[in-house]
Amino acid sequence: MADHSRLGRGLASLMGEVAEESPSTETARKPRKAPIENIVVNPRNPRRTFVEADLVELTASIKERGIIQPIVVRITKDQAGGKDDRFEIIAGERRWRAAQRAGLHEVPVTVVEATDAQALEFAIIENVQRADLNPIEEAAGYLALMEEFNHSQDAVAQIVGKSRSHVANMIRLLKLSEPVKALVQQGQISAGHARQLVGQPNAAEIAQDIIKRGLSVRQIEDEMRKDGKAQAKSLAGGIATEAKGADKPKKDPDTRALERRVSDALGLDVSVDDRGGKGTLQIKYKNLDQLDAVLRKLEG
Repeated sequence: MADHSRLGRGLASLMGEVAEESPSTETARKPRKAPIENIVVNPRNPRRTFVEADLVELTASIKERGIIQPIVVRITKDQAGGKDDRFEIIAGERRWRAAQRAGLHEVPVTVVEATDAQALEFAIIENVQRADLNPIEEAAGYLALMEEFNHSQDAVAQIVGKSRSHVANMIRLLKLSEPVKALVQQGQISAGHARQLVGQPNAAEIAQDIIKRGLSVRQIEDEMRKDGKAQAKSLAGGIATEAKGADKPKKDPDTRALERRVSDALGLDVSVDDRGGKGTLQIKYKNLDQLDAVLRKLEG
């Protein structure tokens, strides 16, 4: 495969690189129409959750204006140029699903040549850049690249444009129990919260306490640091009240949601102190690699 150092620059760049290596892609990459029934989903697509409200909204938009951005696909049954080509989605499954609901018979596609590994890489990068993956889906995608295609954590980090520590931290989330994973997928607790729960025997109880009390990642870290698992147990039982802070007002749901959104986007613990539209944003990093990753995002 091409040098991984080139792979963190976005889906359009990736498709361009694939095209350069493919003698027939000058014509293949031109948008074309394809029968919607000739398109199938990518079984390796890391995205498994599609929000119903988003699909309804996109369906209404497609009914009115059609599909503006082509679906990126690869040919799965080579009958070059024929009407019976079969395509597998690399990027755009949500648009394809909405197009079916809208009753479209054909959809615009851009055809690229890609191996199984490249198809998975493209799907992960596109979804990560659009923030379409929940943390568990993102982690599963990284693990698939490692297990199915023998990538190291460093290689995966370069492919998706994240730090190696972010990739490692995300994969650790897969060690959580299914009930806790479900809370992460539903957005009830953030990836930052979930990382604190890995290895805790009563993680599900702690997670419910986090939701009930609206505890921040920093508060959970402080409690864990105080007395290890003993404090974790007391937290789940509602005994440890210092985490809330007697003189600190409880953060409103919008602020907590913003913290989760920024934390998941950066792969780092984030705290937002909002005071009527003004305040501070704290980003906690543990090493220079994480700091460099934040700086690259800000500069980009």
